[in-house]
Amino acid sequence: MRTSLLLVFLSLYFFANSQVGLELNTYVSGLSQPLDIVHAGDERLFIVEKGGTIRIIDGDINLISTPYLDIDDRVNSFASERGLLGLAFHPDYANNGYFFVNYTNNSGNTIVSRFSVTEEDPNIADPDSELILLDIDQPFSNHNGGCIRFGPDGYLYVGMGDGGSGGDPLNAGQDRQTLLGKMLRIDVDGGTPYAIPSDNPFADDDFTLDEVWALGIRNPWRFSFDRLNGDLWIGDVGQNDWEEIDYQPADSEGGENYGWRCYEGTHTYNTAGCPDASEMTEPVLEYANSNNVGCSVTGGVVYRGDLYPEAYGWYLYADFCSGRIWGLYPNGADGWFNVELLNSANNNLAGFGEDVSGEVYVAGISTGIIYRLDFSCDVPSTPLIEGDAAICGPDGSALLYVSNAPEGYAFQWYKDGELIDGENASTLLLHEPGEITVSLSAGESSCVPESATPVTIEEVNISEDLITVSGNELQAAPDFVEYQWFLDGAPIEGATESLYIAEEAGNYSVEVTDENGCTQMSFVFTIVATHDPLKIDQLSLSPNPFRDFISLSFSVRENGRYQIRLLDEVGKEFWKEKLSIQKQWNGNIPVSRLPKGAYFLEISHKGQLLALPVVKQ
Repeated sequence: MRTSLLLVFLSLYFFANSQVGLELNTYVSGLSQPLDIVHAGDERLFIVEKGGTIRIIDGDINLISTPYLDIDDRVNSFASERGLLGLAFHPDYANNGYFFVNYTNNSGNTIVSRFSVTEEDPNIADPDSELILLDIDQPFSNHNGGCIRFGPDGYLYVGMGDGGSGGDPLNAGQDRQTLLGKMLRIDVDGGTPYAIPSDNPFADDDFTLDEVWALGIRNPWRFSFDRLNGDLWIGDVGQNDWEEIDYQPADSEGGENYGWRCYEGTHTYNTAGCPDASEMTEPVLEYANSNNVGCSVTGGVVYRGDLYPEAYGWYLYADFCSGRIWGLYPNGADGWFNVELLNSANNNLAGFGEDVSGEVYVAGISTGIIYRLDFSCDVPSTPLIEGDAAICGPDGSALLYVSNAPEGYAFQWYKDGELIDGENASTLLLHEPGEITVSLSAGESSCVPESATPVTIEEVNISEDLITVSGNELQAAPDFVEYQWFLDGAPIEGATESLYIAEEAGNYSVEVTDENGCTQMSFVFTIVATHDPLKIDQLSLSPNPFRDFISLSFSVRENGRYQIRLLDEVGKEFWKEKLSIQKQWNGNIPVSRLPKGAYFLEISHKGQLLALPVVKQ
């Protein structure tokens, strides 16, 4: 199946040690089966009640007794998934007074229609102002969808379920000639009752209805747009085994096929007559349908409020059956962390909503309560850095570590106030002195401790130049307490002094030990035997593998013009120098900009040449 991102499907208990908690606090009670929460660009919250009314909570958190809209007479709410199901205010509501609703009428059909607020009272709408946009036949009483939202493009999006029953017996999710099982997109300003946006993905497709924006949907019980970037998030209720969250980035051109009934989540359901799996878009998250975890996903919203920066950017969603609420947020590697925030006794959480400031609320359809989501932050202890130059790291580095490192966090190390790139573990190998501190991060959350108190390391016993070479004399750096020389990777018996005289060609290195007992190993230095055709002696090459430069030294028995070149394995030349050599030559060859790989260092004189293999690491 085609993915919209590099996806990570996580266990619900992954990162169960999250430091962010959540509370459901009663905001307003006394409602009748509330299931949608919408604002109109001001401090009021508009609450959709399933029976056919819309109520207002004013800016002083008072529930106004008179309904904003009462269309109970035309709403069929007797089945559990029928009723007044969705509300969306026109982007220019402040000027035109238009709002849109989605309900099941007395014939059982889905109706999407427009109403107007009265001129006399901003808290009262005119029930006689209805203009019906869509009238869609529903073959069964369930899977009506019901959510409607305006996208950042100004078009109205409508979530349509597959028509009901079980297993999508009409194959509506994949049938391109029905509006059922789809996400629809219409222009409510371009025509009467609406127009088709010219960039709808199937506007010019004779085989697909023009209104279709995406297909393969089972029952999109709540979708939302991220108010910051316009990304679309869909909570699609599963059949028996898997609940899913679908994601569509803001730059999508539409046309996604989310898989139903071919797939339930990422799992095969009924693939008879289905498109190839590569044409499907996988969910960004799925979870198993079980009594312990849940049985019906309630799609949510991305938190963009100001009160709780620790949850900023998290997609919040719930399960209708279990009352659990989770947060889904980027893991920094094109995937997602999924964190359980609350295992609530408040089941039947039917819908999320935002106020004008981005704070989040959820409707309890059974309790009649609108809850406000309040986050808590359990900050771990300030990180404590321990270790110093006496704690051995590889190659003589100093080993520092966070002794009270909490789980589930990334670490950001700083030296002299500058971020050390690529170091995000709880340990640090320090290669040079400096003032060191560390801070912790957890995705986009600010639920983190303060930075550690800086630790100053005044000396690190590491040396990049452990060996100097003169002819066949190898001299290790002084001030170490122990030495051991190696030839071709094997220790040389009795070679335990700082000076070693090489008696044969080969690859030499030395291991040194400092007064703290820390050891480090030098680069490998190559001593090459006498080469009579070239008439050179005492050739040494170091380091190998190399990083920034190659040191080359040799003596000649015939003075004259020599050429040195650096080539790759296919003969491409990267460096060349012609030299007039008298007796001996020592020099450095710059190679810092070379890509990693295998090369040859070639020395030539009077038609004779010697090629030495070297490696850039």
